[in-house]
This record gives sequence, structure tokens and C-alpha cells, in this order.
Amino acid sequence: MAVTIGAKLDSGFEDPLGMLKDCHRRIERFVNLLSRVAAQANGRALTIDEHQAVEAALRYFRESAPRHTHDEEQSLFPRLKDMPDVQADILRLAGEHQEADALQGEIHELFTAWLNGHTPSSEETRGLREMTHRLADLYREHIGIEEDHVFPFAARSLDSETLATIGREFQQRRA
Repeated sequence: MAVTIGAKLDSGFEDPLGMLKDCHRRIERFVNLLSRVAAQANGRALTIDEHQAVEAALRYFRESAPRHTHDEEQSLFPRLKDMPDVQADILRLAGEHQEADALQGEIHELFTAWLNGHTPSSEETRGLREMTHRLADLYREHIGIEEDHVFPFAARSLDSETLATIGREFQQRRA
């Protein structure tokens, strides 16, 4: 379990819904960071701090974000898919995962070129700002649906053994 000084401890595998929420906070932080750098740097050479921050964010979206998506799509959503109260949400969220992946891929490509010394054109810079804002908006709505509706429904509807099984699946995914 990772510890960040000054922050609450992350949830463990015994609390899979808490783990998903903790991951949401990281997603929000990294998307906001990418948006801020895209806007502030505006095509100029990145500072050392910006360079390191962008590398960390891209690494997160390349390595950790896919596990989060798999946690939801392979462990949580299948256990809720036949429950009418969240069926439409589950379908929407799965589609949004695909949209987010596509946006992240485009953002990764542009930022990687920038990190490697390519000076983005004004069109690329504008596109990067628009994509990071679109990704932030997408996640804001997506996370809202999950945290305001799907996760509370799962907490009420799934028994403790099912939640424990989901937690073990999360752990196996990270082994």
C-alpha cells in the first residue's frame, strides 16, 4: 500500500470500492496536471519539473489506469450487469472507458514527442489543450456516475464475500 505524506492512506484490497475511489483521485490529479502543463507551457520547451510531472502522468496512464479499467470491467461490472438499477450506467461507463483510452493514446503521443524535443506547432498545442480538457470533462462525469450511483449501489447489493473476491481479483491483477 503506497503512502503519500499528508494524505489519507490508500484503501487496501479488503476495500475494493475504496481502492477504485483512490484511483479516481489519482486520475483526476494526473489529468489536471497534464491540462495545466499543456496550457502553461503552450508549446515552449518544458521545464525540468514539467518534464518530470508529465512523465509521471503518462506512466500512470500507461501502466496503472488500464488495471483500474480491468478492475471495473472484469471484476465489478460483471457482478452488476444483470441489476436493472445500474445496467444502463454499466454500458455507458464501458463505452467511456474506450473513449478515455483513445484520448489518452493521442495525448500520450503528443506529450511523448514534446518530451523528446519536438516543439509542438500551435495546432498541436491547441489540440493537446482541447484533448486534456475533454479527458478531464469525461472523467468528471464518469467518476461522478461511479461514485454517486454505481459504487453505492454495489456496496448495498453485493455481499461481503463477493466484495472480498473482487478485492482478491484486484490483488491478482497486480501480482
